[in-house]
Amino acid sequence: MSSPIRDFIKKKGKEKIVMLTVYDFSMAKILSRSDLDAVLVGDSLGMNVLGYPTTLQVTMTDMVSHVRAVARAGIKQLIVADMPFMSYEQSVEKAIYNAGKMAREGAHAVKLEGGSEIEEKVSKIVEAGIPVMGHIGLTPQRVLRIGGYRIMKDEDKLVSDAKALEDAGAFSIVIENTLSHIAKKITDTIKIPTICIGSGPHCDGQVLVIHDVLGLGEFIPYFAKPYLNLKEQILSAVKSFTEDVKTGKFPFKENYKE
Repeated sequence: MSSPIRDFIKKKGKEKIVMLTVYDFSMAKILSRSDLDAVLVGDSLGMNVLGYPTTLQVTMTDMVSHVRAVARAGIKQLIVADMPFMSYEQSVEKAIYNAGKMAREGAHAVKLEGGSEIEEKVSKIVEAGIPVMGHIGLTPQRVLRIGGYRIMKDEDKLVSDAKALEDAGAFSIVIENTLSHIAKKITDTIKIPTICIGSGPHCDGQVLVIHDVLGLGEFIPYFAKPYLNLKEQILSAVKSFTEDVKTGKFPFKENYKE
């Protein structure tokens, strides 16, 4: 019997893995028709959907609501949900409880930021039956501690963290904003898939924020590529609609019945 997690792991070294963020039902329905391997209900929804300044303001209530919406779309892709700031740091018990809430609402797996310091929590969540994706390198939830958004260069620590997460039972690891040769070494060292964001071409896959790919973001990071300028297309459509209403062109005859 096919398993989304098993199928995901089998792609390592054979087929590039593609993942994008998704935050709502409508976009999830659209992406369900794509060839994406996975979608991430990311805590980046804080900035892209909820208007928060960083991911630190995102709560479990926020995440659960958006996971539920995405899961309702009935998509074929693996659904990974971010565990938000302070939803797993305090204790193993709280980490398991909150991961369970995500799974109950339709997430196939949860993603936790951190390395060896969260090894026990990852292990216990996996033991509870919930798959875990790790996240090392630049970890936005720890931006206050690491002193801002910067490229992470401590190769020994990053490799050690990746091994710790693999040993704890993680099925995959996101590597964010590190040097490409470090990401390659990690990818070559561990047996589970690595997913790069801002860490070069050598990982087993890539993940980006959907708003960056569609050209919707106010700020596009250097490592992202807009494949569309959807922001301008939206503005153009709204402008045309506004003009048609104000000039009496809309509704057209096909839009109403006598």
